[in-house]
Amino acid sequence: MSEANPELQNEVAGLIVSALNLDVSPEEIPADTPLYGDGLGLDSIDILEVALVVSKRYGFQLRADNADNVKIFSSLASLTQHIAANKTK
Repeated sequence: MSEANPELQNEVAGLIVSALNLDVSPEEIPADTPLYGDGLGLDSIDILEVALVVSKRYGFQLRADNADNVKIFSSLASLTQHIAANKTK
């Protein structure tokens, strides 16, 4: 796994908060908290919304049929690592 990137992680947390109008600040989202279900409490529609803003911001597609989605969206840290490895902008 690549090194954690606190700046990118905070930026991704901010994208999630603003895209979903969450009542938390980006700094309040622990890196290892699950995004889906228990934890941050996102549902499949929320995950689709996050995937859309990530695609627009970072220039690569998060595909619904990707077998790794459960791992990618398991936490803020794992989503950030995936973005860091795949972003084009």
